[in-house]
Amino acid sequence: MQTSSITVKPKIEIRTLVSLAMLSAVSVALSFVEVTMPLSPSFVKLDVSDFPALLAAFTFGPLAGVMVELIKNLIGLLSTGTGGIGELANFIIGGAMAFSAGIIYRRRRTLKGALLALVCGSIVMAIVGGVVNYFILLPLFSSFMPMDTIIASFGMFIPIIKTKLDVILYSTIPFNLFKGALISVVTFLLYKRLSPLMKGRIG
Repeated sequence: MQTSSITVKPKIEIRTLVSLAMLSAVSVALSFVEVTMPLSPSFVKLDVSDFPALLAAFTFGPLAGVMVELIKNLIGLLSTGTGGIGELANFIIGGAMAFSAGIIYRRRRTLKGALLALVCGSIVMAIVGGVVNYFILLPLFSSFMPMDTIIASFGMFIPIIKTKLDVILYSTIPFNLFKGALISVVTFLLYKRLSPLMKGRIG
């Protein structure tokens, strides 16, 4: 019996690593599928590349979701057009959502628990996205483009935007809340179908 348990554990760990590698690869591929958001400048893009990280967090735990985000953004540095700024922000924001949702679902592995995890994860994404943009992303981008120009680019679509804080309140937070909700819907619809496959329970 002891020999059996010793031989099975490495197989499980290898399967988990393979699953995380596959999810990271899918996340990288999804990051190239972007759409421009309405009422936003052209450089504000929406993608669902955080979905695999959320899937990993639900299946293998919150740290697994963060790991997928880390790998995706490290690979993204190879072709970055933002000097690593976009990748840093994406890792922090996406990692925060995956980790918080994963923590909640690990403690409440029920339908209601999943819904609570997704809702809270979306809210965390919106809040962290606002903080990261205000204190990190916008100041770093202002070294390439004057802050007044950045604010004006958002004000062209939403006239009430006059300050950096307005950008966060009326654009960044709603954007990340919508993105979190979209990723949550995709996860809710596909998790139960994909989880057994990643755990090797099919076949």
